[in-house]
Amino acid sequence: MAEGAPRQFDIDLPPEAIPGSYADFANVWHTPDVFVMDFVSLAQPPREDVDAEGSAVTVVSGRVVQRIRIPPPQVFELAKALTQQLEFWEQETGRRTPSPLDGP
Repeated sequence: MAEGAPRQFDIDLPPEAIPGSYADFANVWHTPDVFVMDFVSLAQPPREDVDAEGSAVTVVSGRVVQRIRIPPPQVFELAKALTQQLEFWEQETGRRTPSPLDGP
């Protein structure tokens, strides 16, 4: 591969993957060698319960609809791409997601 030559990706998307999977949230964790993103869809509405110590808890039942593993260096590129797309979305829709400093 020539140094400095532009890359052209030829990426195949299998027909069964075109609709995608809906996820209510993602859980991200890592090992020394890989970052893992579990995309989760809720299986039923949250319900109140009591844990083993007798404390009240809200149980959220879900199912992983997709697990993605990426190498640590790629996490930086993913974070940049997500930030860029969020900025585009905010410009296109005129909406903005609340920051933690905005409060409830």
